[in-house]
Amino acid sequence: MIIELHLLQSFPVSNLNRDDTGQPKTATFGGVTRGRISSQSLKRAARQMFNDYGLSQDETGVRTKRLLDNAAEILIDQHGRDPEATTAVVISGLEALGFGVDDNTRLTQYLLFVGRQASELLADFCNREWNRLEAAAATRATKARAKKPKDGGEEKGEETENTGKSKKIKPTKQDLAEARRILDAGKVADVALFGRMIADNKDFSVDAASQVAHALSTHAVVNEFDYYTAVDDLKPQDQSGADMIGTVDFNSACYYRYVNLDLEQLTRNLDSDTDLVARTARAWLYAFIHAVPTGKQNSMAALTLPDTLVCVVRHRGAWNLANAFLHPVSGTDLMDLSNQRLIKHLGQLRQFYGGNDIMSVTAASVTGALNGLADTEKARSLDEFTSRVFAAAKI
Repeated sequence: MIIELHLLQSFPVSNLNRDDTGQPKTATFGGVTRGRISSQSLKRAARQMFNDYGLSQDETGVRTKRLLDNAAEILIDQHGRDPEATTAVVISGLEALGFGVDDNTRLTQYLLFVGRQASELLADFCNREWNRLEAAAATRATKARAKKPKDGGEEKGEETENTGKSKKIKPTKQDLAEARRILDAGKVADVALFGRMIADNKDFSVDAASQVAHALSTHAVVNEFDYYTAVDDLKPQDQSGADMIGTVDFNSACYYRYVNLDLEQLTRNLDSDTDLVARTARAWLYAFIHAVPTGKQNSMAALTLPDTLVCVVRHRGAWNLANAFLHPVSGTDLMDLSNQRLIKHLGQLRQFYGGNDIMSVTAASVTGALNGLADTEKARSLDEFTSRVFAAAKI
């Protein structure tokens, strides 16, 4: 069973998701430049709201490269281990589990998506295997000293091997089982939703249950900039002029947002825990309705809510309705025109491809009339909208 969420959301002056030059992200679609909010930005905004909508902290994960420091802190504070030896032991522990670590930055090679208990489980592993890992750390240190040039330089034509990056070791069968326990995501809702890829060991990868599209404006946009100045409050009154000058890029746009959820995949990822699956799906729906990226919000406060919500519950397949706006919307009421385009395109697809796989369509709009939908498909409030979706999806 698939749940599809389609949203129309207008943002005033904003720079919610900027590129490397500081400008709001854009994309060319239908031959014109559109405003764009990346799927990564939207997923992060949604993830940060899951605990507000029924999921506990220990049911959500973290993205981190800092397992080393977190596990070391636990070993020192809770197990009374020697601070000087702990770092080297945890590095050896991560190596034994198959993860490279940079000695200089103390970060793992990959940004790992793990449950919140991963640091504690890693610390527990290192504490139990302390003697073995301490011996491995001593051997590693000896080899590093032997490889270091005696004069502190490096011979011509040769590259020094003392890079600070730990060498990856193929885990033993026992350590591999331990790594699976530390990285287990069977009870971690957001890892189950958005998946995880670890290139060096596909056994640790998780297929995403939710697909998230980049949000695109339904119309053409032109990025603009705000020229601003700031004055020193303690400047003498007889002195004029600004003490700080700069520019901030922004645009204003009505966005089409699309996200879907495969309940069957979610059930597999969460080890068939029906209660957790239901609560995760509910948190997913509420979070994506309310999620707004945080970029430049302190200076622009573009804190709007979606105007139009359409949710399709279906047995199979998925329809991104972005092609409703392949020809850019133009006019004075962009939201109303976008509403009409969205509903019309959905109707055209249902008529052409048939609706046998569709179990229900539920729509709600703050301002739009939603012409083209049957009355039984229209909800008058968010509560009615979500209740109908949950009933159709049996969650």
